[in-house]
Amino acid sequence: MKRKDLIKYLLLYGCVFEREGKRHSVYYNPNTNKSTTIPRHNEINTFTAKGICKDLEIPVLDIK
Repeated sequence: MKRKDLIKYLLLYGCVFEREGKRHSVYYNPNTNKSTTIPRHNEINTFTAKGICKDLEIPVLDIK
């Protein structure tokens, strides 16, 4: 999936951008006090995208 689509999905569920790392961006979910890193690649593998959702405790994407 495209990175920008994943970020839109995260923002939809209330997650906020926290900071930039060397190779990752860090997003934070203030509702659950959880944070996770998102790689800065144009394409993010489905397995990784689902893991990011689980880390932030938001509904897992329905990707086919």
